[in-house]
Amino acid sequence: MNKKSADFLATVKPFDLLPRDELLKTAQKTSLNTHPAGKLLFIQNRTILNRVYIVFQGSLEKYLQEKDQKKMIEVLGPKDIYGGLSILFNKGLSIRTVLSLDKSSLYSLPGADFLDLCTRFPQFIQHFTKQFGIQMMHSPYMSFMARSPINQEASVSSGFLNLALQDIFSRDFASCSQNLSIQDAARIMSSKKRSSIVITDDMDQSVGLLTDHDLRSKVVSRNHPLHRPVGEVASSPLITLSAQARVFDAILKMMKHNIKHLVITGEEGDILGIATEQDLLLAQGKSPIYLMREIQLAGGVSDLEARYRQLPGMIKSLLDSGAKSGHLNSIITEISDSILNKTVEFALEQAGPPPVKFAFMIMGSEGRREQTLKTDQDNAIVYQDVDQQRTKEVHSYFVRLGELISAGLDQVGFSFCRFQVMARNPKWCQPLEVWQQYFWNWIHNAEPEDLLHSSIFFDFRFGYGDRELVDRLGDYMFRTLGGWLGFFRHMAENALRFKPPLDFFGNLVLKTIDKKKNCLDIKQPMQMIVDYARIYALQNRLPETNTMDRLEKLNQLGVLDRKDYHELAHAYSFLMLIRLSHQVDQLVVEGQPADNYIQPGELTYIHKQSLKEAMKGIRNAQSRMRMDLTQDIGIT
Repeated sequence: MNKKSADFLATVKPFDLLPRDELLKTAQKTSLNTHPAGKLLFIQNRTILNRVYIVFQGSLEKYLQEKDQKKMIEVLGPKDIYGGLSILFNKGLSIRTVLSLDKSSLYSLPGADFLDLCTRFPQFIQHFTKQFGIQMMHSPYMSFMARSPINQEASVSSGFLNLALQDIFSRDFASCSQNLSIQDAARIMSSKKRSSIVITDDMDQSVGLLTDHDLRSKVVSRNHPLHRPVGEVASSPLITLSAQARVFDAILKMMKHNIKHLVITGEEGDILGIATEQDLLLAQGKSPIYLMREIQLAGGVSDLEARYRQLPGMIKSLLDSGAKSGHLNSIITEISDSILNKTVEFALEQAGPPPVKFAFMIMGSEGRREQTLKTDQDNAIVYQDVDQQRTKEVHSYFVRLGELISAGLDQVGFSFCRFQVMARNPKWCQPLEVWQQYFWNWIHNAEPEDLLHSSIFFDFRFGYGDRELVDRLGDYMFRTLGGWLGFFRHMAENALRFKPPLDFFGNLVLKTIDKKKNCLDIKQPMQMIVDYARIYALQNRLPETNTMDRLEKLNQLGVLDRKDYHELAHAYSFLMLIRLSHQVDQLVVEGQPADNYIQPGELTYIHKQSLKEAMKGIRNAQSRMRMDLTQDIGIT
């Protein structure tokens, strides 16, 4: 099935641009569903799209609807895509109404996976940005976007099309003299990771712009000598626009001149920076893709810090659009992983080349891909085993590297772990053989109290470096777990220490925490579900670390029946959504540090009832675990 899906995707633009191995991975994440003729699939400005849809068979009608009239009617057939523009440019709200004209089969890809492809493959996302640019030329569509609820904010300037250019363009632009060689100009563009460079004359006045397109069309395709002055091939005159102008103006100007770069100027006509086509299109709604792109272009840790500060506002925007907690976690994780990769790269530049292969491991909530907006570091380094005479030298290098990475992450906003579970701690910066010994001791010798703080190590995943080292450690862990019933019993005993905050009558039990009255720490009941999923996943040798993925796999294996699975999965998703909403309100609305202390009195009646039901579901799960505990956690 996956091969069949991959073969089909290979014929669909822009999936045909992906490498074969990436196509196979993408195909595994798709699902195929059939819809009857005449079914209304999506409603303009009402349906929230969490997936991108590719027509496999049949036909669909899509249109803009104004009162009782249909406008911009189009028919989608096999290999056509719907949902990409809505996710990228309308915060997930369906841009049009879509109706199945006949019996139709559609492949669908989760939105988080679609965004991941957009982030990692520039040509892939360019297909959608170009498509969006074409749509913008149609007046009915532009009128629709201007009236979209997504763009109806408190002030006119906050809408996408009315957003000021000064809020989005890159001020870190490249420049060089017109007398510099083409090759040297290209090297500057490459080193600064820019797709254009401003060309200046002998009086240091800006006279032209050289872009990637110029290099392809004027130099490479025509065999223009690379040693010649860059002024010979630069585009001139400069196409400029004031920083006070709107995104709407910039898009129109780019279309008029058929360009993808605009020079942004200040009040005196001085150049402030460059706005690209993707900058304009992806800046809408603080798009995750735009933020990811800015992270990848960061020149240092301070840049990453500034980018990370944008995350709470972006998550609030997505929450307001009805995004699910799992999708929000995925986006936060992808952004956090991207920041980690850049931080490690900056640290390696300071520390120098590593003496042997290594991998940076992530544990805890990020290891489970469940990071929220209040998080600290849980990480470690595993490196290749070395001869005894090199032990001290190699260990010193990696401890130093761990210090640089941890310090960088702390500066960005990922605070130091209060239990010192970080790569900067020499204990958690060790060769593979030492890590294997750690796991052997935890599995065979640890008492319940010891496992309280070490359980997060069983949620480890690869972060950066040599993936094989992390895979080998995972294989060793599962081999060592085989048959050791005491380990699972100890972990279960720890999980059962937590009591859901419900009294005899099923009412929530509230406390005063950090001078905050009538609240509960929502992280605690969530931790119970995390522990529950971890214990049964390890017992069944499941490699997944994400809690929802673990629960789903346990359901597929029959370890969790359908009712129990849905009860726990719903409880965890709901608690995560409440937790993220609470943290967003604190960070964005109140301007306060985020915590996990929920005050149920401030929730709606429905949310309070759902909170109670979630706690009852956790209590039921504990009862099942307690029963299994007497039977060695169901181990046969």
